[in-house]
Amino acid sequence: MNEFMVMLGWLGLYAPMALSAVGSIIGCAVAGQAAIGAMLETESGHGRYLGVSAMPSSQVIYGIVVMLTLNREMTVTSAAGIFGIGLLSGIALLASAVYQGRSCAAAINAAKAKPEIFGLSLAPAAIVEGFAVFAFIFALVISAGIPA
Repeated sequence: MNEFMVMLGWLGLYAPMALSAVGSIIGCAVAGQAAIGAMLETESGHGRYLGVSAMPSSQVIYGIVVMLTLNREMTVTSAAGIFGIGLLSGIALLASAVYQGRSCAAAINAAKAKPEIFGLSLAPAAIVEGFAVFAFIFALVISAGIPA
């Protein structure tokens, strides 16, 4: 049983980085596809479309920092905390990256039809980013209580 707990701890250690990377891949792909479509339909603004399509990549940075913060000696007493924080923060970062990508795609599609709303159309993506930051900060704060 102790070995199983330690194995879960190792899984939890890698989970925030792996899950946030998967979410960022999906989010950037969705937004990138919208950016490519917008470039075909517009004569200018291509750089901003590409820039917006990269917004979901920030979640993988948060996942890497959480992973590095959780990295400590893996014991039976620390494994459960590492598993719980790592898995749940990873799921939150995955979801936020996917939905941020969808928000970015919607902003790109709206801006190609009405370029003057480009900045305002990014507000939903920024709000989703805020929730990713909440998950990131809370994971860092709560990880301080895991035995070293």
